[in-house]
Amino acid sequence: MSRAGTFMLSVGVVLFIALLGWQGFGSVASTLAAAGWGLVAVAAFHFVPLIVDSAAISVLFSHRQRDVSLRDALLARWAGESVNSLMPAGQIGGPMLMVRHLSQRGMRARDAAAVITVSTTMQTVGQLIFALVGVVLLTDYAAGGSSAVVSIAVLAVVGVIGAMIFGFYLAQRRGLFGRAMRFVSGIAARFSKKRDWSSLVTRAEAVDTAVHELYRERGKVAASFALSLFGWIVGTGEVWLALNVLGHPVGLTEALLLESLGQAIRGAAFMIPGSLGVQEGGYLLLARLVGLPPEAALALSLAKRARELLLGVPGIVYLHFVEKGWQRRRLARVPEID
Repeated sequence: MSRAGTFMLSVGVVLFIALLGWQGFGSVASTLAAAGWGLVAVAAFHFVPLIVDSAAISVLFSHRQRDVSLRDALLARWAGESVNSLMPAGQIGGPMLMVRHLSQRGMRARDAAAVITVSTTMQTVGQLIFALVGVVLLTDYAAGGSSAVVSIAVLAVVGVIGAMIFGFYLAQRRGLFGRAMRFVSGIAARFSKKRDWSSLVTRAEAVDTAVHELYRERGKVAASFALSLFGWIVGTGEVWLALNVLGHPVGLTEALLLESLGQAIRGAAFMIPGSLGVQEGGYLLLARLVGLPPEAALALSLAKRARELLLGVPGIVYLHFVEKGWQRRRLARVPEID
């Protein structure tokens, strides 16, 4: 892990422990313990939005790509989410592993990179719309100065996310991968002239071409966006179910508000691995507006963390064995030299 990543993780850990200590470890633990086996139900429910998100990826597959299916998209999505949730790789590690997973299933690397790039963009646009729904609910649901402050803060977060999405899209349209590889090769050439980077630049430019071609298939891109937005909305059920098993039931409107704005706050803290501490602080801030006690807000966040562990650890183990199997098959294809 880089020094910056280590520093951000340390900040998240300190914030996480401080928030738990402030509210009292005992009260939060007792609220979480009340859920019991209900936490397994929360983890199981997460497969619903996971399948929807996988469908948002698979609709971008070309009719020529018969070697990959919804099942492959689901496994790639599961593995990528596991890495994003549990590994200190920021939000870039998951998409990179998803590309690798699809390419190991027979899809050309350039096509896999294009599919994951476009689907990730559409998922982020869907998250932005989802967050705006939460802002609308917030202004209608809460009143007073505190709601105005929260609305302004969330709108600022949404604005930052929106600007990042627009910048990412423009970069894709202007040859993101080719430009990035030429920049890296230019720097590397200053230190060593032995390696020829031209083949890597050519591959990166091929990815740019595939991305441009995919964006021209507007029906598929629109379908990916619609499914991504639906996946965010379906994820509201996880908050509703978690609060019910924790003994603090809320209505679907309150659950939608918590999930939409909570995910926006978590997304804004992408530099901190797992948004550790920030997710907890976001739920503490929002819980007051829907009448939840602070310990229930932190227990909700910990229930989500428990779900990440219950699904993420097997995902990491799956990745390990899949990678080992792929390496063995690749070595088996290499002819022996007498």
